[in-house]
Amino acid sequence: MATENIPVLETQRLILRGPAPEDYPNFKATFASYRSRFMGGPLNAYETWMLYAAEIGHWNIRGYGMWMIHDKVTDETYGMAGGWMPAAWPEKEIAWIIWPDAAGHGYALEALHAARKYFYGTLGWDGAVSYLDPKNLDSIRLAERLGAVKDKEAPSVDGHDVVYRHPSAENLTNSQIYHGIEMEISHYADPMSKPKGYALD
Repeated sequence: MATENIPVLETQRLILRGPAPEDYPNFKATFASYRSRFMGGPLNAYETWMLYAAEIGHWNIRGYGMWMIHDKVTDETYGMAGGWMPAAWPEKEIAWIIWPDAAGHGYALEALHAARKYFYGTLGWDGAVSYLDPKNLDSIRLAERLGAVKDKEAPSVDGHDVVYRHPSAENLTNSQIYHGIEMEISHYADPMSKPKGYALD
């Protein structure tokens, strides 16, 4: 699948597109920063380039992958979200990373909700997991807000991660979790709304 053939998803505030060469600088800066510590970083320039190439190649190999998250108005990039299953991954993963300066606005929740709907509705996934560092409390809270629950019986990637299992497609459809996410996203999208607490991303 060539990058220009990667499906484009739109939400209230965002456009999710395949990763492009011009998006690489923000990716490189994030994976060279302390924010990437829960995802194998910080990485050097060579490691970062190889990972970005893998992000693009994953679409060609698996037929799905990680989208770049863009602002619908400004086209600014905020991070990545989507599906991930490199070699040796036990199950399909729903994954994400938000650039440091874009955190706290609910972009991850909004992008992941759209990505999961695509995987379930278009690709026919029945479920997915997220492999998280047990010290990454922000990502654990976000996974829980998406309705994922810790699965102690599921195999991990390397024995050092925790596995959060997302609701099945059947259980998510028309559920309280689904409608709660939609409501939270609408609050963050409303310029007059000031949600309490900080966004779960």
